Amino acid sequence: MEVLSTINLLALALVLLVVPKIYGACRILFWRPLMLSRRFKKQGISGPKYRILHGNLREIRKMKKEAKLTVLDPNSNDIVPRVLPHLDQWISQYGETVLYWQGTEPRLCISDHELAKQILSNKFGFFAKSKTKPEVLKLAGNGLIFVNGLDWIRHRRILNPAFSMDKIKIMNQLMVDCALRMFEEWEKQRNGGESEQVVMMNREFKRVTADIIATAAFGSSYAEGIEVFKSQKKLQKCCAASLTDVYIPGIQYFPTPLNLQIWKLGWKVNNSIKRIIDARLKSKSKDYGNDVLGIMLTAAKSNEPDKKISIDEIVEECKTFFFAGHETTANLLTWSTMLLSLYQDWQEKLREEVINECGKDKIPDSENCSKLKLMNMVFMESLRLYGPVLNVLRLTSEDMKLGDLEIPKGTTIVLPIVKMHRDKAVWGSDADKFNPMRFENGATRAATHPNALLAFSIGPRACIGQNFAMMEAKTVLAMILQRFRLSLSGEYKHAPGDNLTLQPQYDLPVILKPIDG
Repeated sequence: MEVLSTINLLALALVLLVVPKIYGACRILFWRPLMLSRRFKKQGISGPKYRILHGNLREIRKMKKEAKLTVLDPNSNDIVPRVLPHLDQWISQYGETVLYWQGTEPRLCISDHELAKQILSNKFGFFAKSKTKPEVLKLAGNGLIFVNGLDWIRHRRILNPAFSMDKIKIMNQLMVDCALRMFEEWEKQRNGGESEQVVMMNREFKRVTADIIATAAFGSSYAEGIEVFKSQKKLQKCCAASLTDVYIPGIQYFPTPLNLQIWKLGWKVNNSIKRIIDARLKSKSKDYGNDVLGIMLTAAKSNEPDKKISIDEIVEECKTFFFAGHETTANLLTWSTMLLSLYQDWQEKLREEVINECGKDKIPDSENCSKLKLMNMVFMESLRLYGPVLNVLRLTSEDMKLGDLEIPKGTTIVLPIVKMHRDKAVWGSDADKFNPMRFENGATRAATHPNALLAFSIGPRACIGQNFAMMEAKTVLAMILQRFRLSLSGEYKHAPGDNLTLQPQYDLPVILKPIDG
């Protein structure tokens, strides 16, 4: 009897453990998708049919694979079918607001500019940063881009001084020095006495912006930060490849071949950053410096909780700035160069402006760069057509009323920036055309909606480094235009791709012809 009683107790315990798990799994896999689909359908919102566990990931993966095989006409800026083929097709089929499923995660795609403004401008945390895959955090760090709530407020307050205009102006000379090093490398690569040379500009821009962010923000050079950048580049490929995989919580701990590679690369990134931090901590200077790293290390010693940051948090922020701090600016320079190589009239206009404001041989400084109005307009138009961020994700922290929409808690809202930047109702009938003149009176008056340009986001979580990025891009491009004429190589294939950020799939081969050559 005692044995049977014990068995019964064990069986009961097992049932009590297993039943809730089964119920939870059934709720996630079946019940919730069914209820949410019905709830949205009552509001006139539909989308592709939910599939158990996978949601619509298989369709997304297939469409992206097919789109990646296409090559566009260089004069075409209609890149949405190539970079977001699933959203392009579903919006056309189901309307401007679409419900689809990233595995078991409900995603509501919203293309309305006014609703986007309300979401991004919200200061109460109702639209938090969405959950991020562990491998993406290993790449870009659990820093300012991804943290939420009070942690975000604390991090932002600590880092704001590092990106003041006064600090950025001081960094201008570092930007110039890094660009000059890039030109020296180009000179070494020239074949004999040939005046023209073909340069893979995306690769070069990544190198120079990596050099700038490493030097300006962390006091190290590209040579010292090269292990971070190499590992992040490989991690980026792993992350991009896994975006359309089904995510199961805890799967990141299984020793799969991909996970093993991610662990190894993540370990390399962390160790490289820790060496840079340790070197600063061991330096004999009286303080830690006034760059990004120095400001964070000073905050680590603070006795005030709302101004204090841990060393582990500093490592995460370093990953964020190493990745985002060079990747996005490199992309801005890449696509602006592509456009200027196509539109030679605008290239000449910018060159004339640079020579008028900076001189033919004078090194551009922060004051000169602030006067480059036409260049600023070209950058704005480049960010509109080829902004590095394809879409922005936000997670509803509770049931929300947004315009006429009732959005349940736990829904991820997708703002398809790359598509919204081509909305003819907002940008005009020439929305697919390269026309920097639309920004003649500033970004807020370039379209029918004052917040139509979302390249740096808007609201409290607008990009902290946008002034740094613009100064950096202006400095590098001005120095290039002083020295070279640019034209696309015949080898160029116009194939913008989604590699976490918008990048040319086959790089950007550009013919450089020295102006004095």
